[in-house]
Amino acid sequence: MTLKKHFRIVRNLICAIGLIIISPFLFFASLMIIIEDGMPIFFIQERVGKNKTIFKIIKLRTLKVEAPNTGTHQLDKKYHLVCGKLFRKMKLDEFPQLINVLMGDINLIGPRPGLTSQKELTKLRSAKGVYEIKPGITGLSQVLGYDMSDPMKLAEIDKLYIEKKSIYMNFLILLGTFVRFPKNTLIKLIT
Repeated sequence: MTLKKHFRIVRNLICAIGLIIISPFLFFASLMIIIEDGMPIFFIQERVGKNKTIFKIIKLRTLKVEAPNTGTHQLDKKYHLVCGKLFRKMKLDEFPQLINVLMGDINLIGPRPGLTSQKELTKLRSAKGVYEIKPGITGLSQVLGYDMSDPMKLAEIDKLYIEKKSIYMNFLILLGTFVRFPKNTLIKLIT
């Protein structure tokens, strides 16, 4: 068995265990969503993956049902669920994406998958070879504090991640997803 297959088995085991551990919190969060805004519980949206393959990302819903299908950074605050703000702060809304990892759509760490409507971001990422790797639940741009509102900067950071990618860097990104590092300190650690 190759090292890559061993890694995939370990990654899938971690995801399965993670889903089991987090399931009581997801159940409680589901009840909060239903009480505040009804069904559905999950938010499913088309995203651009490796080789520009379109896949459906699964997240815990943090916006009202009538929210437009666009980037969160473009939405008025009136579309945010009260409980959704808490879920986003705790990163709880991201955990259902472990299902996407198990399905092979994404990795735990990599560039965040963009929306199919984000044409400028898709073009810039294509030029920098970002679609040659799988996207991730979390990535370098997120821990550095960049969202999808600046496509050029995002594509540059995604390219930097690809160039510097290592187990050490992935560990720092995973840690930085839950623990805030000063941006300058993180940049020094990864470069």
